[in-house]
Amino acid sequence: MRLAVLWLVFFMSAAGTTSAAAPLRVVTTTAQIADVVRNVAGPRAMVESIMGEAVDPHTYRQTRSDIVTLRRADLVLYNGLYLEPQLEPLLQRLARSQNVVAVGEKLDPEMLLSHPDYDGKFDPHIWMDVAIWSRIVPVVVDALARVEPDERAFFEERAKVYLDELAGLGAYVREVLASIPERSRILVTAHDAFRYLARANDIEVVGIQGLSTESEAGLQRVETLVDMLVERGVGAVFVESSVPRRNIMALVEGCAARGHGISVGGSLYSDAMGAPNSYEGTYVGMIDHNATAIASALGGTVPERGWQGRLGAGS
Repeated sequence: MRLAVLWLVFFMSAAGTTSAAAPLRVVTTTAQIADVVRNVAGPRAMVESIMGEAVDPHTYRQTRSDIVTLRRADLVLYNGLYLEPQLEPLLQRLARSQNVVAVGEKLDPEMLLSHPDYDGKFDPHIWMDVAIWSRIVPVVVDALARVEPDERAFFEERAKVYLDELAGLGAYVREVLASIPERSRILVTAHDAFRYLARANDIEVVGIQGLSTESEAGLQRVETLVDMLVERGVGAVFVESSVPRRNIMALVEGCAARGHGISVGGSLYSDAMGAPNSYEGTYVGMIDHNATAIASALGGTVPERGWQGRLGAGS
């Protein structure tokens, strides 16, 4: 009898431990979304992004291991808005039997920029405007709470803390970008990933390629941009961490041939964040880096190491 009671106590204890220690398995396409989930869910979720540092979501194709990872997830989150065109058929099939949410498509279309090349589609680079990206946080809360309804209050409390941090980040971005002199408020990058940032901060933005990195920049486009850079005396252009440098370097060389010296103002994070476990590998660090680098290169006033003094400090 005593042995039976001991076995019952052991079984109930083990079962309770297993239940309490089983976090949600959340899989995201981009690291930006994964970072939101980590901030909202904390220890209640194990989060994995299938796209890492310097990965281009416009051209990414799923691997066999990606498919296995996605199928095992309790929740799958992706950007949508045609950011991940190669993955969308798979994600839409998974949505028939799993919890799958396109977070960007939960936003009010009124706040989105239209796609210049496709009617009825929108610019998918919504994380470039902190105010818009903040609207993703409650979408993530709802998605998590749909899977774990008893944890909604926990998710909402953590979301409030994170939203306060994003509000501070947004204020910093506005401040440093506003310090750029009027004549220098033009941002030239490899592709059109920065239109939301430009709209929110009164900056003209020019991408050599279109919204997708799959579009090609022809010789005539490069020559037209060289003419513009020389005529307006633009002093800096920017490369992107997830896009090859060749088109930007063609601009630099074209300007040099015309007697106009132009520098590379730095490498910006556009479609991907920085290295995992680094400050720039978080959404806050990514945007802090971008705003600080842009303002510094274009003649604005910035703190030496960004908003929180953490740029370049690793983790």
